[in-house]
Amino acid sequence: MRILLIGNFLSLEIGVRGVSEDLAEHFSNLGWTVLTTSRKVARMARLIDILLTIWLRRSEYEVAHVEVYSGLAFSLAEIACFTLNVAKKNYLLTLHGGNLPAFACRWPGRVKRLLKSAGAVTAPSPYLREAMRPYRDDILLIPNPVEIKNYPFHLRSAFSPHLVWLRAYHKIYHPQMAPLVIANLCASFPEITLTMIGPDKGDGALQETRRVIEILGLQKNVEILHGISKSEVPEYLERADIFINTTNVDNTPVSVIEAMACGLCIVSTNVGGIPYLLEDGKDALLVPPDNPEAMAAAIRRILTESNLAERLSTNARKKAEQFNWSVILPQWESLYWELANNA
Repeated sequence: MRILLIGNFLSLEIGVRGVSEDLAEHFSNLGWTVLTTSRKVARMARLIDILLTIWLRRSEYEVAHVEVYSGLAFSLAEIACFTLNVAKKNYLLTLHGGNLPAFACRWPGRVKRLLKSAGAVTAPSPYLREAMRPYRDDILLIPNPVEIKNYPFHLRSAFSPHLVWLRAYHKIYHPQMAPLVIANLCASFPEITLTMIGPDKGDGALQETRRVIEILGLQKNVEILHGISKSEVPEYLERADIFINTTNVDNTPVSVIEAMACGLCIVSTNVGGIPYLLEDGKDALLVPPDNPEAMAAAIRRILTESNLAERLSTNARKKAEQFNWSVILPQWESLYWELANNA
């Protein structure tokens, strides 16, 4: 089988590894021919690279797989799919991003046309599948996978208050809330620490987070790190016991699944696809968005309530095992072959 993956292949450039990169690696290991695009960061260079790959290498693949995001990235997907149609290639779409449903409400005609044009459409979460169902009613659910064996499980029971935050520094992920949470806990747990890890998306969120840390005098409690490699993620997660997710918009974040796989206790805002992924009181504690007091109270519960941490840790690992590559990869394989046979 020969496939073309059109998405984000930017781990070397910006330090963030997308699901498409993992898909490419896994299918290459199976002996498939896998073409990928694009590694270009600049928008115009990226568009040109994608279009040239689609057209000039059209004899080298049977099926194309296009990632679809909201905003300007949606226009890129539209142009890519138009070119695939001209090249008479079968393709499937995968929907991404918690902002996509809001974008679809603003541009329903565009979204419906794009989704209807594809041989198949997938979504990584029940939330996104349901939210996008008005634009195509047969969207398939294929979750974002993780390689479970790369995330050693450590049962959390009795531990010190060491927290980790792992997302991009962008306003939709609300990173400046994290130090406010720590400020609410310092009086009760003066030894509390938080490590914040992620690339800077350049919208001022990182600078605002640093400013909040300085104003609150939390320089000894909160450490900020820029993006780390994918291989380093388990090591940094292992150093903490509680994972906090402060986002205002979300879908099914891989970082949360990675933390679950390692057995961290998850405390997250209950936005977007999060309630579809996590069950409050069973494998995580969920709180309202933009409410540092509520998140601090949830963390306090984990640190003080008997058996709560152990229950959350055990159930989080069990949930994460459902996202293992050994479960998800055959679903992609079956879908690619189906599209190829319908060509």
